[in-house]
Amino acid sequence: MGLVIRLNRADNVVVARVDLLPGTRFDDEDDLVVGTHVPAGHKLATEPIPAGAPVRKYGQIIGFATVPIAPGEHVHTHNLGMGDFDRDYAFCADYEPTRHVAEAERATFEGIVRANGRVATRNYLGVLASVNCSATAARMVAEQFRGAALADYPNVDGVVALVHGTGCGMASEGEAIEVLRRTIAGYARHPNFAGVLLLGLGCEANQIGALMKAEGLAPGDFFHAMTIQESGGTAKTVREAVARLEEMLPEANRVRRQTVPASHIRLALQCGGSDGYSGITANPALGACVDLLVRHGGSAVLSETPEIYGAEHLLTRRAASRAVGEKLVDRIRWWEEYTARTGNEMNNNPSPGNKAGGLTTILEKSLGAVAKGGTGPLVEVYRYAEPMTAQGLCFMDTPGYDPVSATGQVAGGANVICFTTGRGSVFGCKPVPSLKLATNTPLYRRMTADMDIDCGPIADGLATVEEMGERIFRLVLETASGKKTKSEELGFGDDEFTPWQIGAVM
Repeated sequence: MGLVIRLNRADNVVVARVDLLPGTRFDDEDDLVVGTHVPAGHKLATEPIPAGAPVRKYGQIIGFATVPIAPGEHVHTHNLGMGDFDRDYAFCADYEPTRHVAEAERATFEGIVRANGRVATRNYLGVLASVNCSATAARMVAEQFRGAALADYPNVDGVVALVHGTGCGMASEGEAIEVLRRTIAGYARHPNFAGVLLLGLGCEANQIGALMKAEGLAPGDFFHAMTIQESGGTAKTVREAVARLEEMLPEANRVRRQTVPASHIRLALQCGGSDGYSGITANPALGACVDLLVRHGGSAVLSETPEIYGAEHLLTRRAASRAVGEKLVDRIRWWEEYTARTGNEMNNNPSPGNKAGGLTTILEKSLGAVAKGGTGPLVEVYRYAEPMTAQGLCFMDTPGYDPVSATGQVAGGANVICFTTGRGSVFGCKPVPSLKLATNTPLYRRMTADMDIDCGPIADGLATVEEMGERIFRLVLETASGKKTKSEELGFGDDEFTPWQIGAVM
């Protein structure tokens, strides 16, 4: 491998594969030398770029030069900025139907088949708080099942309390509470929960009765609802809740894994702590995994609407129908209006960590992020936490903030998560296993206890994107079959439940 990586012939920047010092020759053909220090993962110009001219990476515009840029010069926040330009949405222009693997040859995994036919990858009991006011009591309940408490129930992965910071101080009708109710109900119905107890305070805006009615939830042997006020206070509530969960344990423990087709996998795609390698290694490798999964009948969900901004035209061109493409554009327009109304702008993203890793504008970050979705058709676009039913690559409208985004995906039915990171994000998401994909080898070596797979060999020429995609696909199947992820071994996932909070806190 050379010192730099060129991603497209049309680009006027390349990416430093290693730290480059001034005077280093990085292109023998054009006799180009580095002008100033360029950190690994950052960009440098390959030709003169006049002020106001577009800067191209991935064959796409990632911004505009704010001052003249000389060949060999570091291209980053000091000389590259945003600008307006038209995107050609060309709805369905690149649509090609998926060529599925013959059914007899499709991949399988060892899953847990529920009575309703849905397939789980884990087997938890859950305590879901309707409001922040019941969060402490919910945690007290789950705490009773720590340590050796589940020793007689080896097939139960744990009892987890999922709490949040809202549920009151908000309108009891409207978009904000609809999103919260849809999220909680999505978790209550999730196949990775063998049983659920919904716990409220009693006087909150998010009334449990209204939530259950709106979302079609009904009490049963494995779904209970109670409030602290009606139960006689915290101590009585905790005792009663523990007793109800203990009644569920014997049946929950009777599950057995069995061979099921990969079509039951719904893979959530996440990236956090991205860097200049994200769009070169881990994200396209995850995209190759997605293409494989879809060919084998499975599904994947791409999200983080603010982090596909500027790259949405690559998805609309692959939309299965114009209606699907227009749904995506409508969500982009909503976000433009939403950020303007709240005094922000879409380019407030990337984060400081992203920029330190080499990303300059949201356009550049988005073009790399979209690669997680592979190359196949976009078959549907969903609202936040909406139940996902379509087979293939879908999109869910979520914020770019990883915990909020993943919470929506899991509420929609995702049962495995793949999370790419270049800076070293640590994350888990009970009741769903989360795999960490490192974009570069130094990160993988530095944080081996957190990272599940190293995608850095792609940048070093030691593996192709397709080879790494195959490795990820096999690891997804193993994980869905019960193999623990690094985040599960570390105990992550109890505190990452973060429903999207829209609107004013009253």
